[in-house]
Amino acid sequence: MAGRLLALSLCLAFFIGCSKAKSPPQNATPPEKTILIGLIPEQNIFKQIERYEPLADYLSGKTGVRINLKILPRYGNIINNFRSMGLDGAFFGSFTYALAHETLGVSVIARPVATDNTSTYYGLIFVRKDSGIRTIADMKGKRFAFVDKATTAGYLLPLEYFHKHGVKNFRKYFRETYFTGTHEDAILDVFNGKTDVGAAKNTVFQRMSEKDHRITRELVVLERSPDVPENGLALKKDIEETLRERFRAALLTMHDDPEGKIILERFGAIKFIPTTDRDYDPVYRYAREIHLDLSQYDYVNQ
Repeated sequence: MAGRLLALSLCLAFFIGCSKAKSPPQNATPPEKTILIGLIPEQNIFKQIERYEPLADYLSGKTGVRINLKILPRYGNIINNFRSMGLDGAFFGSFTYALAHETLGVSVIARPVATDNTSTYYGLIFVRKDSGIRTIADMKGKRFAFVDKATTAGYLLPLEYFHKHGVKNFRKYFRETYFTGTHEDAILDVFNGKTDVGAAKNTVFQRMSEKDHRITRELVVLERSPDVPENGLALKKDIEETLRERFRAALLTMHDDPEGKIILERFGAIKFIPTTDRDYDPVYRYAREIHLDLSQYDYVNQ
């Protein structure tokens, strides 16, 4: 009898256990929302991921959504990629933001303040000190390295510089012109003697100089652009307002959070500040001065 009772108990326990295993959990966590944020290629892919991934992880924890990062292969196709890849937002440069705002309706929410207390950058035109090039006349027949047709520092500045000095057709004026794809490569090409003149943004120039002091010793800056906003986070127009506000709050308060301060230090910033479309007025003004219609602009490098 005792044996039968034991067997019956084991059978009951088995069936109860199976029944519990088949029952759906009562408090199942709903699937986690994921958004995709694009990064423009101002540096090589590994340096971009190293810089932005900790920030993305921090924002994921604060907003309750998973953030996946996507390095865009180049500046100029960011509009096409935004659509084709289903991006929800991006850390835009000043010119790419102006293009995306005009064509996609994205809106910026915040941008970083660097450790030198600046939240803007500017473009540079530079040569090797030993090149003998100091004026636009000296550049005739030389090689010029742009970054991309969708950059303020790496394209708009040179165009304005040429316009100001009466160069109507730069392709005929220079022996060779080409696009490097990143600010870092434009600087390295001039530094290494691959090209004679280059254009890039000052923040990348400074970061590279801090790691290799020869950059500032051997290169000389000939021109700079007006200040424009540093790369800011902008989201597509149909992102729900509550999520937009969570992102804004997380960015604008992270300098008051001990964990946030650590992330900011790794990112190379002291805080994020509110940013609106009006902060990009210098870019829009710059485009008008060189008669560039952003809504019709062909940003394909050629």
